[in-house]
Amino acid sequence: MARTVKNQRLAAAGYMWAFASLRSDAPRVHYDRRRAGGERHTAALRNLFNKLLGCLYHCLQNRTKYDADQGDCCMIR
Repeated sequence: MARTVKNQRLAAAGYMWAFASLRSDAPRVHYDRRRAGGERHTAALRNLFNKLLGCLYHCLQNRTKYDADQGDCCMIR
């Protein structure tokens, strides 16, 4: 059975964050790859949001700043 409870504010913020990040190269490549794999727009954005959250977690754990040009984070994989 699928879980139906979620934090609506976090989901809305994540959707906007992922949608806004499509202007950058690495998130756009990830999104396009998911779309080419057959996922719908919202599923691809949700996956991108999860990827961005993982990247944020990585930066917070290592106390580093996010640098998209360096490719230090999870957006390259």
